[in-house]
Amino acid sequence: MLIKREESCLLVVDMQEKLIPAMSDPRRIIINCEKLMKAAKRLDVPMVVSEQYPKGIGPTMIDLRPYLPQDGIVEKNHFPMTSSEEALRRIRASGKRQMILSGVEAHVCVMQTALSLKGMGFEPFVVADAVASRKVESEVLAFDRLRQAGIFVVNVEMVLFEWLGEAGTPEFKDLMPLIK
Repeated sequence: MLIKREESCLLVVDMQEKLIPAMSDPRRIIINCEKLMKAAKRLDVPMVVSEQYPKGIGPTMIDLRPYLPQDGIVEKNHFPMTSSEEALRRIRASGKRQMILSGVEAHVCVMQTALSLKGMGFEPFVVADAVASRKVESEVLAFDRLRQAGIFVVNVEMVLFEWLGEAGTPEFKDLMPLIK
């Protein structure tokens, strides 16, 4: 099962200023979420970005703000993104069936969102190197549980190459710096 850009929507879960520094590898997930967001913008892949209780946890990381979707960020208080009526409305309005998930925390909001989406009939793909938790053990458990539920665990390069589909296109040339 390949990821297809014309069937994809990128979900960026809770990449917030007060949360990211506590993650197991903060730089990795910031860089990899940025790559996904840049590619999604270039390839016209719709994007939904959430913030969990932003008054307490702060806004989305400054590095990612230039790539935010035009309709902005969805605020939420529930752990799965799908429990937010606005987030679910935007996900459904994208008209896409493949949901590409990135963000934090792997074993809480990302996993619960992926499981919920699968239950609703979507095809979630969790991008392992663009997802993190405070403890690596929590990430490992989350990825194991996701796989057991039949959810695909992929990496950034898989997503980018599958979205691109072929070399030699203007899009490929534009996005190659993200891969090198």
